[in-house]
Amino acid sequence: MLISSIALAGILTGTGTFAASAGADADAHEPITGAWHAWLESPGGRIPFGLEVVRTDADWAASIINGEERLPIARVEVEQGQMTLHLDPYDSQIRARVSADGRELQGEWKRYRGPERWTRMAFQARAGRAARFPEIESLTGEGLEPVSGRWSVQFADSSEPSVGIFEPHEQGGLQGTFLTTLGDYRFLAGEFDGKRLALSCFDGAHAFLFRAQLTKSGTLTGDFWSRDTWHETWTAERDPDAALPDPFGLTKWTGSTQLGDVVFPDLEGTPRSIDDPAFAGRARILVLFGTWCPNCYDASTYLRDLDRRYRKRGLSILGLAFEFGDSFERNAEVVRKYRSHKQLDYPILIAGPSDKEAATQAFPLLDRVRAYPTFVFLDAAGQPQAIYTGFSGPATGAAHDRLRERFETTLDELLSGE
Repeated sequence: MLISSIALAGILTGTGTFAASAGADADAHEPITGAWHAWLESPGGRIPFGLEVVRTDADWAASIINGEERLPIARVEVEQGQMTLHLDPYDSQIRARVSADGRELQGEWKRYRGPERWTRMAFQARAGRAARFPEIESLTGEGLEPVSGRWSVQFADSSEPSVGIFEPHEQGGLQGTFLTTLGDYRFLAGEFDGKRLALSCFDGAHAFLFRAQLTKSGTLTGDFWSRDTWHETWTAERDPDAALPDPFGLTKWTGSTQLGDVVFPDLEGTPRSIDDPAFAGRARILVLFGTWCPNCYDASTYLRDLDRRYRKRGLSILGLAFEFGDSFERNAEVVRKYRSHKQLDYPILIAGPSDKEAATQAFPLLDRVRAYPTFVFLDAAGQPQAIYTGFSGPATGAAHDRLRERFETTLDELLSGE
């Protein structure tokens, strides 16, 4: 049973009766190591995810598990009966009390969303392996065929098409993702019992829950919940040829201002033109992103790889960070931590707030900032050669492979030109 919000606040701040009664023996409460079944409480029900806890001597470590993906948690602290999971690089953490037997966790996930804005969701976990959605007796093998494959998806609150990809997971159940023009929903995992489909993901920034019913006509109709506030319905029809518009054709270069007229502060607060000679190269990538954005997290991993492979040939990458906060100092510190966490060597400027309308005004070289991330490919003269909207991450499989091929073909052409 969930604890009340008042009791939860007391536990997390140390002012409540639970914390006061824990007393001197609280430090004996430590979580057992191994697999855990964890979840967040959302308006649509539990958002489950896998958790693995490891201890080596006095050091604790943990990973979040969604299907094939294992996300190492940046820092884990266990002290006086409380476990804190620091979910870097996002301004996000889970704080939970450990039960006396070390087999249960109960607390809260908290994530910064902007000035005076936080996502807060109750968190619980139990030691041991369990089905992701225990209430659904998942089929395996041929039993998953009615939902396995490619689907044309329409979310009720979006005018843009989406694509769903579902397939069996080698350890049982189902895995997949949704591709949209803004990016993908990363690694989803769940169950299908012949009629009911349930998928979820938690990665420290996003908390997703998808549920659907398979109709007699073979279509899917369902609900989507995100974090503690968002809900919309969705429908899907099986379509092996389902595809999105070409991401290289969605966003246009306006030419309404000069490259050198766009100026943002660097991490020390010094104004820098994006046409600064320090950012020049035989080919350039400007990436509009946010440290709060999981698709950007995947993109940064790939850009780090491109930087290491192509820099000697003349590639220059410049990150333009659009952040939640309205404080330059706070945003700069968040970006510093992000660069360190992702081991990025390319420079990043603080470009403005994450709101897309404000970002469009701050970066008038594009007709519109539609998605984070957005990539602008420039030649040596600073002329735009391609613009890619969104990002298909590793969860999308073949779509991610095609993205890599097109990015690298574009770079090879730019770097081999005179």
